[in-house]
Amino acid sequence: MKRFFTKKRLRKFFFRWMVVNFVYFAVKLTMEYDGRVYEGHFSSTSVFYYISTFFLLILTWEINDYLLKRHKRYCKLNLKRSLRIVCVNMAIMAPICALVYYLAQFPFKDVWGIVCPNTPMQQFTIDFSRAILIGMALIFANMFHYAMNHHDELEKRLEDLQKDMLASQYASLKNQISPHFLFNSLNTLTSLMYADRDLASDFVTRLASSYRYILDNREHDLVTLQKELGFMDAFIFMMDVRHKKAVSIDLSIHINPECYLIPTLSLQMLVENALKHNLYSKEKPLKISISTIGKDALVIKNNLQKRELKESTTQLGIKNIKKRYAFYTNKQVLVREESDFFEVIIPLLDERITKMDLKAIS
Repeated sequence: MKRFFTKKRLRKFFFRWMVVNFVYFAVKLTMEYDGRVYEGHFSSTSVFYYISTFFLLILTWEINDYLLKRHKRYCKLNLKRSLRIVCVNMAIMAPICALVYYLAQFPFKDVWGIVCPNTPMQQFTIDFSRAILIGMALIFANMFHYAMNHHDELEKRLEDLQKDMLASQYASLKNQISPHFLFNSLNTLTSLMYADRDLASDFVTRLASSYRYILDNREHDLVTLQKELGFMDAFIFMMDVRHKKAVSIDLSIHINPECYLIPTLSLQMLVENALKHNLYSKEKPLKISISTIGKDALVIKNNLQKRELKESTTQLGIKNIKKRYAFYTNKQVLVREESDFFEVIIPLLDERITKMDLKAIS
């Protein structure tokens, strides 16, 4: 009960009650009834019209709020859906208004003591038409108020997302240019120098190109899939050399990678995530696949061979990617874990995305 009667709800009810009073008295002053109709504010006719005004306006308002929240939850609110909300709202309210004023003018007119200068049918037509017009005005005013509040909310969310994105960019760069990755690569290189100098030379070339890619794109949060795959080619080569047959990474891309964007280093982060959380050996290799789902998304999938970590996982890498995607689109990063595999599905972004579109998170 206390949760229902919150300050916000009470303020909202008081405001709407004041609007109802304003509408009622404004209409009453414009009605050219003879003096017998409104003999004071507490005649049966006045009481009926006040109660019916209060009931119909508050009900219209609440239904409109519900419809707006419902459409906001499931989809973007554009002009087409706004008109649909208006139509649904009036389709609900019109029969209720007709019923209320029909009962007042025909079956219960004498019982309720309603006095009107017009015939019942004329008065019913006047009351019903007036209720529909006022209801429509209320709906449009409420939707305009909602749109203004939603715009302010979007601006705040944009600011928060921008802060998160900048923090994620920094965290991503910090995670990728890590001493751990560099030391492992140098250790591998050291062993190669004595075993296979040609392979060591190739390894140095790929390592240099990997870090060149990271440094060249540290200021860009999005890169073309083509560039990311070029980096992954060097990364996969180094993983093959380092882990030999214990890890296999397979690429299956069936789209033009130059036409799509993804967050910088997101593929490497997800591959590193698989390496971190799984055991692998030549006898039980870790198999990672990166493939396309139509032209909509990439799926990064690996077989599950979980290792016991000393500390519980925080999933910072996946959270990082989700925040970066949230800045550009309302498409979700999906994570799925079954008994024998783990997969992450990341959306492919259109190459025309260059800045945040307000509609993307509306």
